[in-house]
Amino acid sequence: MYSFFDILDLLGTLAFAISGALAGRERKLDLFGMTILAFATAIGGGTIRDMMIGFTPVMWLTNLSYFYVTLIGVVMAIVFYQKFAFLRYSLFLFDTIGIAVFTLIGIEKGMRIGLHPIICITLGTITACFGGVIRDILANRIPLIFQKEIYATACIVGGGMYYVLLHFNSNKDFLYLATALTIIIVRILAVKYKWRLPFAHD
Repeated sequence: MYSFFDILDLLGTLAFAISGALAGRERKLDLFGMTILAFATAIGGGTIRDMMIGFTPVMWLTNLSYFYVTLIGVVMAIVFYQKFAFLRYSLFLFDTIGIAVFTLIGIEKGMRIGLHPIICITLGTITACFGGVIRDILANRIPLIFQKEIYATACIVGGGMYYVLLHFNSNKDFLYLATALTIIIVRILAVKYKWRLPFAHD
């Protein structure tokens, strides 16, 4: 039986798998290339996180659900590509959902082993962002996290919201939902209004 936390994890995996597969399609890769990008995006951040905290074997080696969900994401990206394609921001949408969910996953993993809140938020940001970094590098693009867009910052803001609500003993489901929505809203508003962090030469 899957818990709410497990369902969130798989939904984030699915969102990132679709994001990776769409990126592969955008770069005109073949089916194998799309699948590799989908897997790299879906499990890359979680793999780095688990290795950092000594949680081995990493999650997808012992739970085939990640494998199946990623393949479902690839199939969805192929079958429903035309429906995704009419929205220019399909990739952005799935990427945003993915970072919101994976930030939560990383924070919770850090809390389970008693890490400091700052480190937990860092783990959440790594989990959320580094799958996309790997995807963009493989797709020969400058990773979003290194560009002017608010990306990792949205995860950090969401992580801060998580601990604020935790301090007030909020209901867990509400805590997860509010944190995820904070990240999604910050990311969407940042893109819409072109918010950015200052450059070194500003």
